[in-house]
Amino acid sequence: QVHVVESGGGLVQAGGSLRLSCVASGRTFTIYTMGWFRQAPGKERDFLASISWSGSSTYYADSVKGRFTISRDNAKDTVYLQMNSLKPEDTAVYYCAIRRGPGFKTTSYEYDYWGQGTQVTVSS
Repeated sequence: QVHVVESGGGLVQAGGSLRLSCVASGRTFTIYTMGWFRQAPGKERDFLASISWSGSSTYYADSVKGRFTISRDNAKDTVYLQMNSLKPEDTAVYYCAIRRGPGFKTTSYEYDYWGQGTQVTVSS
C-alpha cells in the first residue's frame, strides 16, 4: 500500500503562481511514476504531468507545457507541481497519483493510488 497526500492549493489571482506538494509514504519502492491530474466541476479528470520515481524523466500535457513544472525531492519522497501564469480556467481540484507500472500514462485508470485532492481557485 502507498499513501498519497497533496497540499498547497488555495486561492490565487490570475497571473499568479502556486506550488503543490505530494508526499508518498508506505511501500514507495513499488512506485514507477507519479503524476498530477485535475478535475473541474462537471468535467473529466485530466492529466497534467508525470515524473519517474528517480526524477530523471518527465512528461507533460500540451495544455500546461511552459506554465507547469513537475519535480521531485528524492530525500523527502515528495513531488511538486509548480504552476505559473495561472488562469481562471485552471480552477479545479488537483490530484496526485501513483503508478506502479512502467511508462508515462495519461489516463486516470492507469494509476493505482490517489490522494484526496487539493482545491486550486484562480480569480479573474
